Amino acid sequence: MPEISANILRQPLKIGDVEIPNRVFLAPMSGVTDLPFRKLAHDYGAGLVVSEMVASQALMEGETEMQLKVLSDNIPLHVVQLAGREAYWMGEAAKVAEANGANIVDINMGCPAKRVTTGYYGSALMRDLEHALTLVEAVVSAVKVPVTLKMRLGGDHTSLNAPELAKRAQEAGVQLITVHGRTRCQFYKGTADWDAVAAVRDAIHLPLVVNGDICDHETARFALEKSGADAVMVGRASYGRPWLPAHIAGVLSNEEVQKQKLDIHAVIAHHEAMLSFYGSELGIRQARKHLGWYMDHLPVQSSISHLKRVIMTSFDVSEIHKHLHEVFEIARTEAAITEIAA
Repeated sequence: MPEISANILRQPLKIGDVEIPNRVFLAPMSGVTDLPFRKLAHDYGAGLVVSEMVASQALMEGETEMQLKVLSDNIPLHVVQLAGREAYWMGEAAKVAEANGANIVDINMGCPAKRVTTGYYGSALMRDLEHALTLVEAVVSAVKVPVTLKMRLGGDHTSLNAPELAKRAQEAGVQLITVHGRTRCQFYKGTADWDAVAAVRDAIHLPLVVNGDICDHETARFALEKSGADAVMVGRASYGRPWLPAHIAGVLSNEEVQKQKLDIHAVIAHHEAMLSFYGSELGIRQARKHLGWYMDHLPVQSSISHLKRVIMTSFDVSEIHKHLHEVFEIARTEAAITEIAA
């Protein structure tokens, strides 16, 4: 593959008639990319942010959790990812997503979680491409906005059928393909095979997004070179770092990122947004993992362990915020000492 230009990630990309400002996307992640997190990542400068996976039938049956997942809060580019195993529910859910302002509807054929694949959706759909295509056709025919598809390389290394699925999805009207460079059986173990994604590039002319193990600008560029993809998608590396896609795209400088790591006000604002979105008690529970990830990125783990335990168990918002301020003050002091010593 040719060497990738240093600024390629900052360039716009079109999905159908929708223009994306840069080529670093935030992956859809259940339990992580809820509306408050997506809003943060978007505001920092991620090219595109995608909702948590929305179970199509549960959405149509009025399940509150799924209804929350399709909300946009006026994010200018709203992408809703749908999952399901029946064409009827997928089509109807796509209409609801579009009615809720979705600019793009994404189809999940990549999730490897057992609770998903045992229900015969997510990456399990790659076992039966004929059936998978009925879902694609139902969604494409249900909406006017672009439809995209996220998949894995295949079920396992004996059935790497992503190129065939991608080609057939393209023929059915899908306008962008994302491939995670692992098989369903790998889950998140081993390393993403970006070279294998190149077979999908050879099979389609659509924009291609490569996903898996992208954690910084260097891995993003390497993934593009190996796969021939047009854009990258950042997943687990963004835990506690909602600014990461923007940093990889070159929208945020190294200096700005260092400030973000120590910005207690941004962390408190994220926490308060989650409390507002979910309600106090559920919001506190849902936010704990995010607060833990923020603190995990601080270079002062031994100094904050006692405060962290309180933060991660308390239901008192004022107590949580008080100790968060203490944690970040310790981190800022340590950072200042390190800078002086350097």
